[in-house]
Amino acid sequence: MTLSAAPRLLLVHAHPDDESLWTGGTIARYAAAGVQVTLVTCTLGEEGEIIPEALRGLAVDQADQLGGYRVGELRSACAALGVSDHRWLGGPGRWRDSGMAGVAANAHPRAFAGGDPGEQVAALAAVLAEVRPQVVVTYGPDGGYGHPDHVRAHTITTAACAATGGVDRVFHAVTSRRATEEGLAALAGVDDLPFTLPPIEDLAVVDDALITTRVGVTEVVPAKLAALRAHSTQVSVWESAQGARCYALSDGRAQPIPAAECYVLADGDPTGADTDLFGGL
Repeated sequence: MTLSAAPRLLLVHAHPDDESLWTGGTIARYAAAGVQVTLVTCTLGEEGEIIPEALRGLAVDQADQLGGYRVGELRSACAALGVSDHRWLGGPGRWRDSGMAGVAANAHPRAFAGGDPGEQVAALAAVLAEVRPQVVVTYGPDGGYGHPDHVRAHTITTAACAATGGVDRVFHAVTSRRATEEGLAALAGVDDLPFTLPPIEDLAVVDDALITTRVGVTEVVPAKLAALRAHSTQVSVWESAQGARCYALSDGRAQPIPAAECYVLADGDPTGADTDLFGGL
């Protein structure tokens, strides 16, 4: 990196755990290198399904306290990844997890996906103007897998970057189809895998021809795993004595831990960005 100013990376994610699932290795790598990393989370993740039986009383149809619990999970994940600057968009709880498309939570008066886009863009633009990141990361137009909050995060990030100016590159976090296929094939040879192996068609992956940037994260995988474990209501992490490792969400389907996290450059000069979000800047 040859930036004239200190490198600053800002990531916009929809719920607690998304930062670790989609970009945990990237965050840990750049934070360890001294990059100023700012994480913006748009909701508390109130609608998430809960894995541990003992915590299911937190669910939205019971005590409806999952969001507050996940604040603590995210705090621990940020510590594992090296994030010292975390922001809740609009303040903690300003917008609520909308749930998947077509569920009753979509109509909640504070649902993020149904909120005023202008207010949301203004809230994010204020953070961008303060932090002045050279690089911004969020999801693609489909939100990665269609979740309304992910789609809205993409929409407002795109608009806020355009309104604020000064951002050199905007990246969309994606998952490599080839790397996922290879990871699932390796897991198929593990005898004691506690999760099921999904067909590749059931996972949110993209054709590798679309990927512009691959950030190697092998050296920081322990940090990513620690962050994933911090989100214990949402994620189960498994490692074998032989070194195989993967995670599963509440559906119990194994997903590999990649050696590189992948991105599509949505805006900015691609020169030097093959393996480094800041490369060539």
